Amino acid sequence: MSAVASHGNGTTPEPLVEARGLSVGFGSQPVVRGIDLRVGAGEVVLLLGPNGAGKTTTLLCLAGEYRPMGGEVSVLGVEPRTPLHRRARQGLAFVTEERSIFRSLSTADNLRAGDVSIEAALELFPELEKRLSVRAGLLSGGEQQMLTLARALSRKPRLLLADELSLGLGPLVVKRLLDAVARVAKESGMGVLLVEQHVRKALRYADRGYVMRQGEIVLEGSANRLHERIGEVEDSYLAGAENRLITTHVGDQRGGAETGTASPGASG
Repeated sequence: MSAVASHGNGTTPEPLVEARGLSVGFGSQPVVRGIDLRVGAGEVVLLLGPNGAGKTTTLLCLAGEYRPMGGEVSVLGVEPRTPLHRRARQGLAFVTEERSIFRSLSTADNLRAGDVSIEAALELFPELEKRLSVRAGLLSGGEQQMLTLARALSRKPRLLLADELSLGLGPLVVKRLLDAVARVAKESGMGVLLVEQHVRKALRYADRGYVMRQGEIVLEGSANRLHERIGEVEDSYLAGAENRLITTHVGDQRGGAETGTASPGASG
C-alpha cells in the first residue's frame, strides 16, 4: 500500500510534470528517446532502471539543465527551456546524487544558507538537532543527506526531483529519507519524481512508477502492480537480463487491463 494518497477516487491530480515524446541528448545523438511521463500533485512517482538508462538525463532536462531535442514538456507550467534558477522560484527542488552541502559550514549555517527554518528542518529530521554546531563535512553520509533533503523540503516546494537519494546509505537511513518525502507529499501536495535503486523499499512509498532501459520507458504502472511483478522488473530490466517482458504497460491501480506489446528483440 502506498504511503501517500493513492488518488483512488477517480480524480486525476493536477499535473506538475507532463512530458510527451520527450527526447534529450547531446549534439545530434539522443540519450532519451520519445518518453511520455507525468507527475501529479501529491504523487510520489519512481523512475527506475539500470545504470545508463537515461534517468539522470531525464531529471536534468526536467530541471532545466538540458534542453529537449524533441517532444513536448511542461514543468510547473513554465517553458521547457526555462533555466533551473527560474524553475526554483516556481517551486522546484532538485536533489542531485552529490550531497549539496557546504562542508566547511556548520549544520545550522548550512540551513541558514539555504534560507530555511531550522525548526522546520528539525521537525523533519530531529536527528540533526545534536549536530547543529558540527561542520557538515564531519557528518555521517546519512546525516549529510538528511541535511540536503531538509534544506530542499523545508522550502515547501511544489515539485521535488531527486536523483539517487539513498545512494550508499544503510536501510534505516533510507527509510527515514523516504518517510520524510512521502510525508511532505501527502501533507502539502508536493509532487515527487524519484530515481531510486532500492526498488522494493521505494515502491512501498510510491503511487506509480516508470522503468527505463536504453533511453526508453519500457514499463509503467501503479506501485501495487509493479510490486506484484517485482521479480520481472528486477530480472528483466534492473539486472539487465537478456529476456524481455512482453507486456510493456501495466494496468492502473484500479485493475485496468494491461496493454501494449514489444517483441523479445525490441530495443530498450
